[in-house]
Amino acid sequence: MSIAENIAKIEERLLKACASCGRKRDEIILMGVSKFESQEKIREASLGGIRVFGESRVKEASGKFDALKHELQNFELHLIGSLQRNKAKQAVLLFDCIQSVDREELILELCRHASLRVKPLEVMLELRTGEDTKSGFEGVDALLRAADLIYANDGLKLTGLMTMAPFTADTGLIRSSFRELVNAKEELEKRYSKESLILSMGMSNDFEIAVEEGSNLLRIGSAIFKEK
Repeated sequence: MSIAENIAKIEERLLKACASCGRKRDEIILMGVSKFESQEKIREASLGGIRVFGESRVKEASGKFDALKHELQNFELHLIGSLQRNKAKQAVLLFDCIQSVDREELILELCRHASLRVKPLEVMLELRTGEDTKSGFEGVDALLRAADLIYANDGLKLTGLMTMAPFTADTGLIRSSFRELVNAKEELEKRYSKESLILSMGMSNDFEIAVEEGSNLLRIGSAIFKEK
């Protein structure tokens, strides 16, 4: 199957998932996780309707999208991989959103460089809800402290939360992971009374469960880019 066919198949499944839980398709952003993928495949995905792309490494993303940004129209580039502080300045200038904000020191480093941008840098806070080896803040209290730092700086804009569920066939564990993020979202919105936060959760292997649990942004890689 081509990339366009893969996207069409995902859309079918996404519509069914939305129908099963009473949600609207336009509530959910479909991101193409383009790490390790070629510029040609990214172009194909764009032609297939993908408008948001996710990359894991600053250097790789820069090498591909510095050229593509002159070709693709109305697209966003998000960082979804771990960010080292020495790459923060380059990331601030390259990405529209950094989803993988996982520690306070990184927030402070992003704040240092945010003035280089014309408009605030969108960020998401990553919550650890799966394996202990995964990155992310541990618990709601840590998220609240991180949110305090972000809201105190005009150069950053908190737009959502993200997590990665454990890679398992146990749907109960997956749902528990997603529900933990939903609960964290509710706590942050209650405390700050800001606009609704995006929930970035769900990948190729579990995105239908994520939709049922309230995801607004799906990070889909192999299901889009791999030939079937």
